[in-house]
Amino acid sequence: MSTIEEALKKAEKRRQQELADHKLEPTENFRNNDLSNQEISEDSYALNVETTQSEIHSVGEHAHDIKAELEVERFDWNYLKEHGFITADNVSTKLAEEYRVIKRPLVVNAIGARKKDIQRSNLILITSSVPGEGKTFTSVNLALSIAAEMDKKVLLIDGDVSKPGISKVLGIKRSPGLIEFLEGEIESLSDIILQTEIEGLRVIPAGKRHQYSTELLASDKMASLAQELSDRYPDRIVIFDTPPLLATSQAEVLASMVGQVVLVIAAESTPEALVMESVQKLENCAEVVMTLLNKVQRSSLDSGYYGYGNYGYGK
Repeated sequence: MSTIEEALKKAEKRRQQELADHKLEPTENFRNNDLSNQEISEDSYALNVETTQSEIHSVGEHAHDIKAELEVERFDWNYLKEHGFITADNVSTKLAEEYRVIKRPLVVNAIGARKKDIQRSNLILITSSVPGEGKTFTSVNLALSIAAEMDKKVLLIDGDVSKPGISKVLGIKRSPGLIEFLEGEIESLSDIILQTEIEGLRVIPAGKRHQYSTELLASDKMASLAQELSDRYPDRIVIFDTPPLLATSQAEVLASMVGQVVLVIAAESTPEALVMESVQKLENCAEVVMTLLNKVQRSSLDSGYYGYGNYGYGK
C-alpha cells in the first residue's frame, strides 16, 4: 500500500470514529438529528475533512519531493576524477582553467555578441576524425564548465548512437533517449531529457541501438528537433557528442543542423591527411568550424607552445 493510500485509509477511519462519537450517521442523515447535534457534528465533520485534505496535501508534496529526488541523475564523480575530467572539487586546476578559455568563444558565438550572425548558434557539435581523439572527453568537460556558470544552462545530447559514451562517462543507466524519440516510441521531448544533480545541466542519452540510426538522425524529425532546440531555447547551449567524421556519416549529417562545430584532433597522432579530409566534410555544414588540438604533451607547452594545456584552438 502506498503512503498516500495509507493516509487516506487513516483519515477515513478517523472520520467514521468521530461520526460514531456524535451518534451520527453519514452526511445524508444530518436532518434526522436535533439542531445542536447537527451543528456539533457538521463542525466536527468539516474540521475532519479539512484535516484530511491537509494530510493528503502534505503526503502528496512529500511523495512529489521523493519522486523528484529519485529522478535526478547523480554522476559517478569517482569515475570522472579517475579519468581526468573536471569535477566539483578541482575547479581550480589547470584543466578547469583551460576549459574556461575553450568555452569562451563558443559561448560568445552561442548567446553573446555574435549570436545574431550565426544560424542556430547555440547548437554546438563535437566530433573528431577517428575514434580515440577525445571528443567525448571534450563534450563532457565543456558541458560541465559551461553549466558551472551561474546564468548558463546546458543540454548535453549523446548523438553517438552507435557507440554511446556520455551515459558511460556520467554513470547514467536510464533510457530511453534520442533514438526512441526519433522513432516515435516516445512522443514528448521532455520524457527523454534527464535532470542532473547540476542545476544548469540536463542530458539526453542516445537510447537503444537501431539498425537505421543514421537514417533517423538524417530525418526531418531530427532537423525539426534541432530547429526547435535553437528557437525554443535560444539562451540554452546545446552540445552534441557525435561519432567520428570518418567512421560513419552520422556526424556529417548532424553537422548540417548546428551552428558551430568543434573538430577534436589528437596531437602527434592523427595524420594530417585525415584531418584535412574531415575539414573538407565540414566545409558546407556549420557556419563556424573550430579545431581543438587534444593530448598535447606538457613538454611542448613548457617550451613555449600555448595550447590551453591539452589542446590548441583555432578556426
